[in-house]
Amino acid sequence: MKTPIRFATLLMVVLGSSAIQVSADEPSQLPTWKSLFNGKDLTGWVDVNTSPETWGVKDGLLVCQGEPIGVMRSEKQYENFILHIEWRHMEPGGNSGVFVWSEGTPAPGRRLPKGMEVQMLELDWINQHKRDGKPNHIGYISGELFGANGLTGVPENPRGSRSMSKELRCKPHGEWNVYDVVCVDGTVKLSINGKFVNGIRDASVKKGYLCLESEGAEIHFRNIRILELPPGITSQEQTAPNLTANGSQ
Repeated sequence: MKTPIRFATLLMVVLGSSAIQVSADEPSQLPTWKSLFNGKDLTGWVDVNTSPETWGVKDGLLVCQGEPIGVMRSEKQYENFILHIEWRHMEPGGNSGVFVWSEGTPAPGRRLPKGMEVQMLELDWINQHKRDGKPNHIGYISGELFGANGLTGVPENPRGSRSMSKELRCKPHGEWNVYDVVCVDGTVKLSINGKFVNGIRDASVKKGYLCLESEGAEIHFRNIRILELPPGITSQEQTAPNLTANGSQ
């Protein structure tokens, strides 16, 4: 099992090397990683609009069957943080993703929520969803970042309103991919399998729920961890509505 990238290294990418100053004799001030999946059950997660059969645990893995389309959200909201998550699709052309800064409920008329999506597509997706008889844009399968269902942001490597990775690093179905997602003050930076390759900034929402996406294909997750960081200056308009356990506001 690989150890998640050190938080100081990740923050340097987003905020610069002077962002964190912690003396050697004050280790208690260092943030600590917290697990978001215990390998036994779905503690800490709330089904939003899928089914009891959609999500489960097998051999210590979080297994999503892919049907129906919808999401499962975290119990609490997060603002500034680093998310480490490992995933693998189990069939060619699989579709999924993780939402950050999400409202945690389906957007009006949609199955998926408003939020910043970190795309998880299997490599054959572009061949199974051709455009004008040719493979779809290769940017789809490189961990794109984009605001979904009303959230906006400024892409670092634009493909329309989306930001596509500068290098293709995702592995095909059956193989594990590692995402390290740095989310600070409306900026998201994505490392895929050990290298930062994508970013988006000025997100219109900067605090909200995490959501795992069920979108038609079986996908497995493991080693889901979060490192919470100090809050920033986030207004009420930039914060997702607070939800109760049953999903109501």
